Amino acid sequence: MTARLLIALPLLALVTACSTTPAYETPKLAAPTPATWKAMDGWKAAAPADHLDRGDWWTLLGDAQLNALAERVKVDNQTIAAAEAAYRQARALVKEQRASLFPSIDLSASGTRSGGGGTSSAPGAGGATSSGDTKRYSASIGASWEPDVWGRIRASIGNADASAQASAADLAAAQLSAQGELAVSYLGLRQSDIEIALVQASVEGYQRSLKITQNRYDAGIAPRSDVLQAQTTLANAQSNLEGLTQTRATYENAIAVLVGQPASAFRIAADPNWTASVPEIPVGLPSALLERRPDVAAAERRVAAANAQIGVARAAYFPTFTLSGSGTSTASVLGDLFSASANTWSLGLSAAQTLFDAGARKAQVAQARASYDAAAADYRQTALTAFQDVENQLTAVRVLERQYALLETASKAADQTEQMLLNQYRAGQVAYTDVVTAQASALSARRDLASARVSRQTAAVALVQAIGGGWTGL
Repeated sequence: MTARLLIALPLLALVTACSTTPAYETPKLAAPTPATWKAMDGWKAAAPADHLDRGDWWTLLGDAQLNALAERVKVDNQTIAAAEAAYRQARALVKEQRASLFPSIDLSASGTRSGGGGTSSAPGAGGATSSGDTKRYSASIGASWEPDVWGRIRASIGNADASAQASAADLAAAQLSAQGELAVSYLGLRQSDIEIALVQASVEGYQRSLKITQNRYDAGIAPRSDVLQAQTTLANAQSNLEGLTQTRATYENAIAVLVGQPASAFRIAADPNWTASVPEIPVGLPSALLERRPDVAAAERRVAAANAQIGVARAAYFPTFTLSGSGTSTASVLGDLFSASANTWSLGLSAAQTLFDAGARKAQVAQARASYDAAAADYRQTALTAFQDVENQLTAVRVLERQYALLETASKAADQTEQMLLNQYRAGQVAYTDVVTAQASALSARRDLASARVSRQTAAVALVQAIGGGWTGL
């Protein structure tokens, strides 16, 4: 028996090269990757390479406080912390699956003492003595190993490893998302600062206009309606100021959550003179556009995991083999333990095969294949969405740049019109309704210009997220 078993061992080792897992290839996209982007010349897509460094892309905005907040997001954001824990869990599962490739070894030892309740008289002693106790010591070692004959264990490892890689991409996606949310919220907060300053300046101007109108009314030069219109304009501006204050607080609270702080204890000082650079979108040809987008990488790795799961399901059709061995030593005297006469051993090979399962294994394979098809479709959809995001943001960057130039011209003209009509009103040349209209137009133009500048910065942030990271060094 031993000789036959020893002959079987190399045969089992030979067939462990078998695999039931289909050869994996990255699914082809429903449409070919675009050679260039229609929204901007010189930009093109490339193959996914999510291992590339995404860099501190937020520094493109040139704001020191934003840079400091972004570093806090890396450390204190709880969504990122949860994603990092999920990644560690996935890596631990890979180690657990890899352990199945190796034998398991168990060791046990015991000692017992037993005795009866009777007594006996020793000859010539004249008294009773307790009966003798029985002692027994034993130690045993056992080992078992399931050779991966059909590749089931390796397929399980492949599934776990691909899932762990997907989890790593999920972590990168969580980081990119949190950093993007921070940048957008910070830009919104600073836009609120600018608009609050603009509206506050307008409120002060409206207060001066109201005083002028009141004086003209008191002098009998202007009608009462001019005073009422001035009061209405002032009250509306003050109401807008309150709304902007609330909006700013909302952005500040959102930033507090992103950096892992309670909103009640978090403050960012207002900066009415805040300016930040608008990132310059490169005209050249980036060599890694869309390569670092983590959601695309995660979707592709989940396809690989689903492919490996097919191998696990198919392996269930084949028998499982288990090699086991054990050795035991038993003695009544501890010193005799492990002596040749006290030792016994066993070595065996077992096989198990399911003969009938009413189609359960077939259903499991079908389920695994359907899961693969779903993962592949999700990957294709994710890639298509990524292409759409890039096109949308490139279009936004291009349009907002032109829009900003037009709004800058409009704001200058509105400011000049406001001042001209106010002077004419003081001279009694125009009605106050003309002044009110000009003031409203000028304030609206200033706010639109401030909003457009921040929108350009926000569009740059969205483009960064669309391509999976910044373009510094590309």
